[in-house]
Amino acid sequence: MTEPATTVASPREAAVSPREALTALRTEIAKAVVGQDAAVTGLVVALLCGGHVLLEGVPGVAKTLLVRTLSTALSLETKRVQFTPDLMPGDVTGSLVYDARTAEFSFQPGPVFTNLLLADEINRTPPKTQASLLEAMEEHQVTVDGTPRPLPEPFLVAATQNPVEYEGTYPLPEAQLDRFLLKLILPLPTREQEFQVLTRHAAGFDPRDLAAAGVRPVAGPADLAAARAELAGLTVSPEILGYVVDLCRATRTSPSLANGVSPRGATALLATSRAWAWLAGRDYVTPDDVKALALPTLRHRIQLRPEAEMEGITADSVIQSVLAQTPAPR
Repeated sequence: MTEPATTVASPREAAVSPREALTALRTEIAKAVVGQDAAVTGLVVALLCGGHVLLEGVPGVAKTLLVRTLSTALSLETKRVQFTPDLMPGDVTGSLVYDARTAEFSFQPGPVFTNLLLADEINRTPPKTQASLLEAMEEHQVTVDGTPRPLPEPFLVAATQNPVEYEGTYPLPEAQLDRFLLKLILPLPTREQEFQVLTRHAAGFDPRDLAAAGVRPVAGPADLAAARAELAGLTVSPEILGYVVDLCRATRTSPSLANGVSPRGATALLATSRAWAWLAGRDYVTPDDVKALALPTLRHRIQLRPEAEMEGITADSVIQSVLAQTPAPR
């Protein structure tokens, strides 16, 4: 099921720097989403890098609300697709439609032709439909009947999924997982956070009416473009580059893994580390920046051996072990 596009037209009133505008996104999202600070920051990092985000968590931890609030706080066109078992690839990318008046076929764009695509519960649709996003995510274009059609810029896919052990889910193929810049885990809230959620609802908060919650646009395409231009000027020393390479190569020799991090994963870790450093107000990258982004950037790019899974080893524990064993530059 596809929902119509929504466009936020009213930009922020006061002129601020790109860093201030994107940092303000976190404050704005907090008006509707309690906790989940790491996921919010991850979404901002993905925006800076021009990458896609996979949000995983049990039903009811505000995955969809988080993305909807982000779209409201950004002056970007947004569309939402509810992924269901009967969804077809053409329902996402668009298809050729016969026009009886002209006796010709014309292309009807699908919901993927937008700036921010919310792919809700992406792992509840079969792999055939999941794969319809591969070209869009990697090439920022859709090819139908041999004709490539470019997508709007910026373009970001924010996909939500339930844990794979939940009934009615289809695990995402490795090739598609690798297209996501970050995989963010949304945990259950603490007692204090859950109490705050109920307090807001008791006071009349309606998650379907974000404007009533005070959420407003605080950034837009111009801020993203300016931020990415500043990000390109960040200094990355050869020592940091070597540290990223060593971390990724260490995963390939881990006895717990069938597949380690690919070179694409190494470039992703470099990009997210640069974005983290920029958000912190620095023009250089430190080893701590790399460590801070290692888990969300790499956890979905490695594959555990079956025997390791039986022993209770997780992707996160393997990455944490690699971080502990790989010397960091000083």
